[in-house]
Amino acid sequence: MNVITRFPPSPTGKLQLGNARTALFNYLFAKHHGGSFLFRLEDTDRERSKKEFETDIVESLEWLGLTHDPVTSQNASGASTTEVWRQSERGEMYKAKLKELVDRNLAYISKESELADEAKADFVSPKRQEGAKRDEVIRFRNPNKTITFNDLIRGEIKFDTTELGDFVIAKSMEEPIYHLAVVIDDAEMGITHIIRGEDGISNTPRQILIQEAFGFTRPEYAHVPLILAPDRTKLSKRRGAIPVSEYRARGYFPEAVVNYLALLGWNPGTDKELFSMQELIEAFDLSKVQKGGAVFGEEKMRWVNKEYLKKEGASSLIPHIPSELTADKTPAQVLTIAEMLFERISVFSDIQKDNESGEFDYLLKEPEYSKELLQWKKATEGPKIHLEEALSILTNVSSENFTKSGIKDALMPYAEAKGKGNVLWPLRMALSGKEQSPDPFTLGACLGKEATLRRLRHALSMV
Repeated sequence: MNVITRFPPSPTGKLQLGNARTALFNYLFAKHHGGSFLFRLEDTDRERSKKEFETDIVESLEWLGLTHDPVTSQNASGASTTEVWRQSERGEMYKAKLKELVDRNLAYISKESELADEAKADFVSPKRQEGAKRDEVIRFRNPNKTITFNDLIRGEIKFDTTELGDFVIAKSMEEPIYHLAVVIDDAEMGITHIIRGEDGISNTPRQILIQEAFGFTRPEYAHVPLILAPDRTKLSKRRGAIPVSEYRARGYFPEAVVNYLALLGWNPGTDKELFSMQELIEAFDLSKVQKGGAVFGEEKMRWVNKEYLKKEGASSLIPHIPSELTADKTPAQVLTIAEMLFERISVFSDIQKDNESGEFDYLLKEPEYSKELLQWKKATEGPKIHLEEALSILTNVSSENFTKSGIKDALMPYAEAKGKGNVLWPLRMALSGKEQSPDPFTLGACLGKEATLRRLRHALSMV
């Protein structure tokens, strides 16, 4: 079988993590089987569908590396190949198929005094729902049968469709609703597997009935668990969900986001946690997707991103360092600053966040602190003698050798002889003015020789 999957978002909002994971599972499954991953926009809700959301969805998928294959579409002028399949451009096709059902007495025009609830829910915006009136809708003639299908994740599922009644499939001959349009689109695209969230299970019996009415081949279904917030409620905008584009803006690696999303609800059966896209494609198996909801935790995603950051190295931070922190610094100093930041961040945006909180003020201006802070809490003598000796030692270190390792090699013999805390504490305080900061070797290399000696002289003037 030539496997064909699809990802059909509605451009009524930005791409969220849950939808991104659904797209990822469809992509991995298709590519694992050497098949195609197709994309379409279900944009028939014209009031809420926006071009800006379409752009966000497309760009987010591209950023994640989920490249879709081109689609052959049927329209009034015949078949054509398109990169993006839009439901809004397929009105004539839906109209013809709807007429076919009515002509075959498999659907009928029902006179209604008010728009049916199921039609409201599918295509009428909240602003228009209240008091919405309609003379007629198109209802599917339900054969009232039991539908059984094998879910590739959940096993056999049965539905008694009698309780659905004659459900609405169009608001008029010109306005099909979701269930009809999605069945026609999936059949025309040749979709073999529908992988979607478990909240789509209730739609399946209606769609199977419509498939059978047209004589379409039934695709395989797989309903993946929802992504849950830490309190185990559905992850939503109100409960911590943010768009994929926001993670991109925060400085996550797309490979890290993909890696983390893949492990939300799927397990390869090993302890391996870091995967390239190709490794995910090779390992992905729907039988290893769990049935229960997967809890989202950003700390774990930050850990995954840090692992990818380690592969890139400290120099990858340089383009993301605020310019004021590197102004008038030599390339060697800039690299040292990057190495210092590398130890404390997990995503690039952490740099800007810490900078805005004043964490790196010692790189921008002379520190302010009380002279009492120069005294190490366990010291048995004042800091003056150690500051004087440190100043003398560092004065003799050449500017070219004024690096983290050069400073450390010069100071450590004295520090080990006199006690590391006695020597290094007042030195670090003099350079940063902070009780918590990088070690004095890193600080000195970041600041440079001139600024380091100046700050040591100032500390000595205080004591």
